[in-house]
Amino acid sequence: MKLKLDLHDIYNRGRDIDRALNDIMDEAERTKAKTVEIIPGKGSGQLKKRVLRFLDQKDVKRRYHRLEKDSKNFGRLFVHFKH
Repeated sequence: MKLKLDLHDIYNRGRDIDRALNDIMDEAERTKAKTVEIIPGKGSGQLKKRVLRFLDQKDVKRRYHRLEKDSKNFGRLFVHFKH
C-alpha cells in the first residue's frame, strides 16, 4: 500500500504542513503502508527543505525506515516504512 500527500494547497500555512505530515505518518503506521509519497512541488525548494527538516527530527526519523529523493522529479520524496 502506498499513501500520497500533495502539499501544493497548503504550501504557505506552516501549522497545516506539520499537521498534514504528522497525519500521513500516523496513517502509514496505522495502515501498515510501505511507502508515503510526499509532493512538496518544485517551486523555490523552500517547502521541500521544510519537509526534509521535519523528517530529519529525531522523533520523526525513528518512525520510518528510509527516505528517498526522486531522481527524476525534484518535487517528490518517498518515505519508506518497515512495519
